[in-house]
Amino acid sequence: MSKYDELLDRAFSKLPVLSEEKVDFKIPPADCIIQGNKTLLKNISQMANIARRSPEEIGKYLTKELAAPVSISEQGLVINAKVQSASLNDKIRKYFETYIICKECHKPDTHVEHTDRGYILIVCEACGARYTVKNY
Repeated sequence: MSKYDELLDRAFSKLPVLSEEKVDFKIPPADCIIQGNKTLLKNISQMANIARRSPEEIGKYLTKELAAPVSISEQGLVINAKVQSASLNDKIRKYFETYIICKECHKPDTHVEHTDRGYILIVCEACGARYTVKNY
């Protein structure tokens, strides 16, 4: 082993051990109630605030994914179908992974830009990544 390799090993042994970066971002679980043939998502405003999107945008996505009309009321988001909380949580997680969390740095600091050709452009404010996603 050369003197250089020994010095390099010694230098690396003195470096602190870095743990993986901890992100305090968590997708909120759906707080929903089934009332007859409708499902009420009570915490849509909390989800919209965390995602930095409007409740209407999230509702538009859920309309397409659940194939059921959605409306926003004072109590929350009303889905005109019976949807189990596990299924709703899965759809919301998929929405966050596709339209909120950056694919490069995995941070939720993104915003949406609409292009002239009808695409949605996700722009990360943390790392500057830009990528297109399917319109909802």
